[in-house]
Amino acid sequence: MSHTVSFSARTASLSALLAASVLAGCASVSPMYSQDTLPESVKVPAGHRVAMQTVGIGEITYECRTKKEMAGQFEWTFVGPDAVLNDRAGMKVGKYYGPPATWESADGSKVTGAQVAVAPAGPANIPHQLVKANPASGNGMMNGISYIQRVATVGGIAPPTTCDSGKVGVKQNVRYQADYIFWKAS
Repeated sequence: MSHTVSFSARTASLSALLAASVLAGCASVSPMYSQDTLPESVKVPAGHRVAMQTVGIGEITYECRTKKEMAGQFEWTFVGPDAVLNDRAGMKVGKYYGPPATWESADGSKVTGAQVAVAPAGPANIPHQLVKANPASGNGMMNGISYIQRVATVGGIAPPTTCDSGKVGVKQNVRYQADYIFWKAS
């Protein structure tokens, strides 16, 4: 009786273990932020409660464009996000995309919103953000969402490469991760 395991069986087992570790790591990358630890500008007003916490993992697209009202000068301009929203256990619960900025639950309900404020989150990370939600469409988790916070950001800033006249119209995707916390009125 042989106790050897085939290479493909070991590879499958290792792949499953690695996938579980990655998902567990994503779920534990950033704990729930206390409102006390956030800058005042991105705190949710009193009278709201957390309805859902997600970890967004994806890309932000930037495009090299001429600066508005500054002919001959160029900059990387934010085009839009494309991210998967996972719950704290690493299960996909929705997606985030735009423009316009749209958070869509796996149940089909979705919400858009208007930025209220941002606060720095470190030189290599997109800022913390507070968004006032518009009324949701569809029935589901997004119904009644009043605010959305983006915290625990990692990456996502404009590309470090040069944007000049030879690159106008070129798009570049940048990886990022952030916690999106959804709030409802108490």
